[in-house]
Amino acid sequence: MDVFLKIRLCLEEAKMALDALKVLRDRGYIDWCSHPEELEELFREDRVTAYVGFDPTADSLHVGHLIPLMGLAWLQKLGHRPVVLAGGGTGMIGDPSGKSKERNLLSIEQIRKNVEAVKKQLSHFVSFDSGDNSALLVNNYDWLNSMTFLEFLRDVGKHFTVNYMVAKEHVKSRLGDPEKSISFTEFSYTLLQAYDFLHLYRTYGCKLQMGGNDQQGNIVSGIDLIRKTDGAQVYGGTNPLLLTSSGTKFGKTEGGAVWLDRAKTSPYRFYQFWVNSEDQAVEKLLKLFTFLSLEKISEIMEEHSVSPERREAQKILAMELTSLVHGKDRAETARRASEILFGGAFDPVELSSEMMKVLAAEVPYFEVGDISRPLIDIMVDSAVSSSKGEARRLIKGGGVSVNGNRISDERMELDGSWLLQEGYLFLKVGKKKFFVLKTAN
Repeated sequence: MDVFLKIRLCLEEAKMALDALKVLRDRGYIDWCSHPEELEELFREDRVTAYVGFDPTADSLHVGHLIPLMGLAWLQKLGHRPVVLAGGGTGMIGDPSGKSKERNLLSIEQIRKNVEAVKKQLSHFVSFDSGDNSALLVNNYDWLNSMTFLEFLRDVGKHFTVNYMVAKEHVKSRLGDPEKSISFTEFSYTLLQAYDFLHLYRTYGCKLQMGGNDQQGNIVSGIDLIRKTDGAQVYGGTNPLLLTSSGTKFGKTEGGAVWLDRAKTSPYRFYQFWVNSEDQAVEKLLKLFTFLSLEKISEIMEEHSVSPERREAQKILAMELTSLVHGKDRAETARRASEILFGGAFDPVELSSEMMKVLAAEVPYFEVGDISRPLIDIMVDSAVSSSKGEARRLIKGGGVSVNGNRISDERMELDGSWLLQEGYLFLKVGKKKFFVLKTAN
């Protein structure tokens, strides 16, 4: 790289670090923040330690966690220090914000397993080994568990009035309705989260807490507690809540949440989720969920506007995010599987064992016996066609291909030479029906 280009890039990165709050705003991470002018000055003067917390209610993160995590990732990229707080303690209670009923309480053992399970996922977004601004992963069970009830009432509870807590929207919305009543356990959640902020401020010099818009009340409680106990000014910022055009929460599908764990949501389905993003949202999603520059995103959107039906912007978004979460190789496999299943040309050589396993999880899959027999028999036995007559008509009409090879002879007999790795066959019937067959031998 040309030395002058290197210098220019370094200067640009330095300027971005100084204007970190502007970068976060421009990319859409900040919907609200406390004392914005003071926070801007703090970013210009010092390396800021910021934290985001999540309650480990499952053994995987999901798409709903991505905005705050990407916000932390960008802060680290700009030279600041991210802290990820796993709510091993608060997760035993459950945050009532935005909830209409009490959560099921998890055991200590289950929460520990969940925290361990998400550690690897976090490393896709932030680095835990990058010098002075290395990310930290902390568990609030470590300090909440050692605190007695009397200490909690004396050191935290005395700084909050009942009037203050009852005035919070998530409390008001559940008062006076027996079916939506709130327990003292959940009522106390905001105090525990406030104490988390105090602990991180005292231990790591953390001066910024970020979270979803539904966390604003909890974040303000932490700011107030630190001001009252230590006389210090700290800050909060909230991320927008993304909704689809139909008003549903972004990241929810008919099958439930879109998980980062490939055992829960396959890389192919993860890729497809982003490819199916709405046109009116894709630019915002590129800003929030990728490390592409705003200039590059503008170029992508300009090209996308010429032929939006090709969904090129969505494909870039899907490839960037799937690579980030699942690695480039799995992202590429997901991309090619998507192209194959949606009519793209392919070379039979591409139908490797790995690709066939991906396809087998997404299309009808059957195990067949001996492969050395007429194709029409195999089609009937595996329910590709309902009868031999239908199978013959499909073949005569040129609507059947095996491993990418169109079959025109209705008397065609297969043999072992047609088998791909590990005994797979890939059948296409018509334009949109696909089947994966595998010999039982």
